[in-house]
Amino acid sequence: MSDRQFPADSTAPPAAQAASIASPINLILLSLLILLAYYRLRGSPPQSLPKGPAPTVFRTFTPPELKPYNGENSMPVYLAVRGQVFDVSSGRNFYGPGGPYENFAGRDASRGLACNSFDEDMLTKDLNGPLDKLDGLGPDEMEALQGWEERFSEKYIVVGKLVPVSEAPKES
Repeated sequence: MSDRQFPADSTAPPAAQAASIASPINLILLSLLILLAYYRLRGSPPQSLPKGPAPTVFRTFTPPELKPYNGENSMPVYLAVRGQVFDVSSGRNFYGPGGPYENFAGRDASRGLACNSFDEDMLTKDLNGPLDKLDGLGPDEMEALQGWEERFSEKYIVVGKLVPVSEAPKES
């Protein structure tokens, strides 16, 4: 022990002084702790589900009404197979403008699909006339058409049915 004594009016040595809890570094650390606790404990905003596609209303199409649905001018891509109209917009690369099946967009594609032909000759020329009855197709072609119809039914949504102009519902 040291013989050194401090006078009564002198202060204690620096190490013996009590450190103030309100030092600037402590206040900064306390602020950070409170801020971290706030962000950790506050609720996160509710997650929202992505919006789905607009609902599609099943409707009756005539060949002239179906024609504009060929993927041009931001229109969806529809095509008909054996009287069912399919929305093939998700396959726009195949059925839309510039695709290998673009001739079928907005049209009745039944005969062309049955014959595995993409030619314009396979499409009905007179849009106001009767629908193609698929006369003249053999069993192999009808089987091929059935395979296409099944594939479309599994992959695409049916958005309507195709009827001749003469059977179109009358608007009132």
